[in-house]
Amino acid sequence: MSNETDEAIEPGPIDYLVVEFPGSHMTGEGLPLLVDLVDRGIIRILDLAFVRKEQDGSVTAVELADLTGAGRLDLAVFEGVSSGLLGQDELDDVTGVLEPGSSAGILVYENVWAGPLAAALRRGGGRLVANGRIPVGDILAALDAVETSAS
Repeated sequence: MSNETDEAIEPGPIDYLVVEFPGSHMTGEGLPLLVDLVDRGIIRILDLAFVRKEQDGSVTAVELADLTGAGRLDLAVFEGVSSGLLGQDELDDVTGVLEPGSSAGILVYENVWAGPLAAALRRGGGRLVANGRIPVGDILAALDAVETSAS
């Protein structure tokens, strides 16, 4: 098997995002950027779901067609995106962190860009021994601290 074939089937890390929209106000501003990431092969969307948490705490699934907002949002490109990784148990867990009266988009995606890199590193004898994510608030605080000390 060639290296190119090995890289093509090497999966990237799988991540998820839960984005809450207080008051269920969704503008769709981020959707073109999401589509661009997919079009450029940076990520692959595995699951995309939307839910609404009512004032009484009950949660309902929101169909993509219901989110178009009189034509303002074009979500047809995401219709039917489902790998099965995002099940009812995961939706229940996610809705526990939502405020009543809010909606949320839940996205499970593969970091496609990382697959070929991981394959090349393994072929070179490397192995992943740690990984993580630095919260954005921590990064901003560190940058503020550097800026303040430089002044």
